[in-house]
Amino acid sequence: MREDVDLLISGGGIAGLIAAAGFGAQGLRVLCVDPAAPVTEREAPGADLRSTAFLQPSVALLDEVGLWPRLAPHAMPLQVMRIVEAGPAAPSGDTSPGARVARDFDAADVSEHPFGQNLPNWLLRREVLAHLATLPNVEFAPGTGTARLTTREGAALVTLTCGRRIAARLLVAADGRNSPVRRALGIGARTIRYGQKALAFAVTHPVPHDNVSTEIHRSGGPFTLVPLPDHEGRPSSAIVWMERGPEALRLADLPVAAFERAMTDRSAGVLGPLTLASNVTIWPIISQIADAFTAERSLLMAEAAHVVPPIGAQGLNMSLGDLRTAFDLVRDAPETLGTPAMLAAYERARRADVTLRLSGIDILNRTSMAGAGLLNALRPRGLAALHGIVPLRRALMRLGMKTG
Repeated sequence: MREDVDLLISGGGIAGLIAAAGFGAQGLRVLCVDPAAPVTEREAPGADLRSTAFLQPSVALLDEVGLWPRLAPHAMPLQVMRIVEAGPAAPSGDTSPGARVARDFDAADVSEHPFGQNLPNWLLRREVLAHLATLPNVEFAPGTGTARLTTREGAALVTLTCGRRIAARLLVAADGRNSPVRRALGIGARTIRYGQKALAFAVTHPVPHDNVSTEIHRSGGPFTLVPLPDHEGRPSSAIVWMERGPEALRLADLPVAAFERAMTDRSAGVLGPLTLASNVTIWPIISQIADAFTAERSLLMAEAAHVVPPIGAQGLNMSLGDLRTAFDLVRDAPETLGTPAMLAAYERARRADVTLRLSGIDILNRTSMAGAGLLNALRPRGLAALHGIVPLRRALMRLGMKTG
């Protein structure tokens, strides 16, 4: 027997689950599926130890769809963005801080609110799933994938791996950078590989972070400390440490004590000695953009549509930009859900913005990777200039608060 739904969302990651909550809040019948069960405990195998900084527009969207009251008690405000030029690696045995240039960008200069709010990814999954359980028109089916897909003028026809047959007015691909749905729709993607990987983990430290997110540049990519709530009575931060692939693998294999020395050195000592407070996960770094964001009765969002390096908190916020666009189109004209007109409007709205942001982040990442030569030498001067020109600094901070 065929089941009719308004939306079938393929992908139960953070973006897919938030999409289910968003469309569910509009009263639509939503089915969200994912082949894997979500990991919702910090210490569980496979836990996503990265964190997400929701910028102001994303927080507003989360509040609009009813999620923010559940998430707010766990969130850490990001009031100040600090960028540090750390200079060359310290000589062996030298534990003194190595910061060359540090500049603070305070949200208070341009807004009454923080830049954003930071939450651990594993906790996001837990809380969004708990919210979905309260929505009678939303079903989440973990352990279920899409087996076969055919699109027609009136519906996307999907057979799930459990044998259920679904007819959806709109199929949403939120199933990651290697999206099976995107491939089934015949949509290609252009990928840029940087030869980098990111280490993601949590730490504690003796110096309070004071709601300051710190991005430290030396070579190989940025080292970013993002505030988390205290852990076991000590100040805590989430870290994303980007390095060239071989170096990232070497670091990941170090004994804990050696890894802690290495990460403290790479942090330029800005928060004192760092103590590992979680497992270490490793992620490949790429940029990617799909050749199209829509097909018949289907749209792509989040990493199925675009992938960027973790710089400037753009990744998931761009995904929520996708959701905001689709959400507004459906809210204003629910009868157009999945129609060619709705999908064309989505493609127009997202293509230009995503392309621009992907290009900008690509340049920033390549600049951050520079380990020697003129480009590396000029970075501190550029940072000082950007901070010193007040109108430019404020314009950049306002831009940084926006999502795609």
